[in-house]
Amino acid sequence: MSLAESWDRYAVESKPRRTVNAKGETTWLNWTQYADHGPNESVLGPVAGRRVLELGSGSGSNLAHLVTLGATGQGVDIAPARETVARERWGNLPGLEFRTAEATAFLKETDETFDVVLSIFGAVWFADPDTLLPLIRSRMAPGGILAFSHLPPGSQGPKPAKAGLRHDRTPDEWARILTGHGFSDVCVSLIDPPEGRTAGTMLVRALAA
Repeated sequence: MSLAESWDRYAVESKPRRTVNAKGETTWLNWTQYADHGPNESVLGPVAGRRVLELGSGSGSNLAHLVTLGATGQGVDIAPARETVARERWGNLPGLEFRTAEATAFLKETDETFDVVLSIFGAVWFADPDTLLPLIRSRMAPGGILAFSHLPPGSQGPKPAKAGLRHDRTPDEWARILTGHGFSDVCVSLIDPPEGRTAGTMLVRALAA
């Protein structure tokens, strides 16, 4: 089974995201693995008028929320089933596109430039950062924002069979790696889990120097 096939099987078996959150909102951004928990899109600053790329866009819900705030969005996911679901749910939203592609392949092929790149439990966690980060930086506007989240190092969680190595890094390691690949102002925060849960979330934000 190929990497794409593994992710596609995982996507098909995944539970769909809710259509309304606890606040009654129909679109929202969630950085953590828990519903109604953690910071919102303010991590990215104002997004209106900005070109946003999400690597590992899943069902498209996070990116769709940013588009409702005035951004234009490109979602990329390795699983064909993810693109199908995203288009079915958000295909009528102007300024939003979805594509099935492996993240590094997409970045090598595109000639677009992005103001914001995000990855929520997505490609940054599963692709070699020494390969992926230079490609991300090459497609970012100066001063653009890269933000991503995943489990802290050593945490356990579900993942597709044969999905490849998770690139867990400590906060200091992420700061060093990002700085070495042309990013600055690196900020790594650990978001505590909700009551009754044990695994928090690591959230990383950096600027394209």
